Amino acid sequence: MRRYFITATGTGIGKTFVTAALTARLRHEGKNVIALKPVISGFDPRQLATSDTGILLNAQGLPLSQAMADSISPWQFPEPLSPDMAAEDAGRSVDLTELAAFCRADEKADYLLVEGAGGIMTPIGTDYTVLDWVAALGYEIILVAGSYLGTLSHTLTAYEAIATRGLKLHSVIISESETSPVPPTRTLLTLRRFLPNNLLTYILPRTNDAHSINNILL
Repeated sequence: MRRYFITATGTGIGKTFVTAALTARLRHEGKNVIALKPVISGFDPRQLATSDTGILLNAQGLPLSQAMADSISPWQFPEPLSPDMAAEDAGRSVDLTELAAFCRADEKADYLLVEGAGGIMTPIGTDYTVLDWVAALGYEIILVAGSYLGTLSHTLTAYEAIATRGLKLHSVIISESETSPVPPTRTLLTLRRFLPNNLLTYILPRTNDAHSINNILL
């Protein structure tokens, strides 16, 4: 089984699109895929279809029901805040041991894709971040970055955090932002000067996305 954790340099970068697109592609190739979004903030059950959870259910060909949403996103919080704050406002918490156990509950598929929440350093519980969550699992990391102004610092900082913990970074995907000061190719060329030579790097343009996803090696 191949296991990947999809995270990002921040929120709203494109984690869900990447996770859903990879799920759909692998299923098209005849693979058995499980895609999870264990923790989700800003969740409104009335808008399930357009939520990150709903998008992943659709990519897996699963019904858009609350029961199915609960099966891939058991930690749902209504406030659009970092998970630790959203959980606190809901009178709940996210225990790291329970979270890791949930992610490992069904590892019988060909591929398991776990989408994080926010960015790599987003707090999930009172004393741990997404980075700690990934470390507890030990899965390979797919890091999604943008092409907006500031992404170079954000991406390299995320890389350093991952490398410092000795975690396996599978690839970096530059998801083209709505506004970019330079073409994404220039951003990627700059990042490559500071990233390991053998690291897989990709550009996901705002057009022709399906073709780009097909090029990502898993």
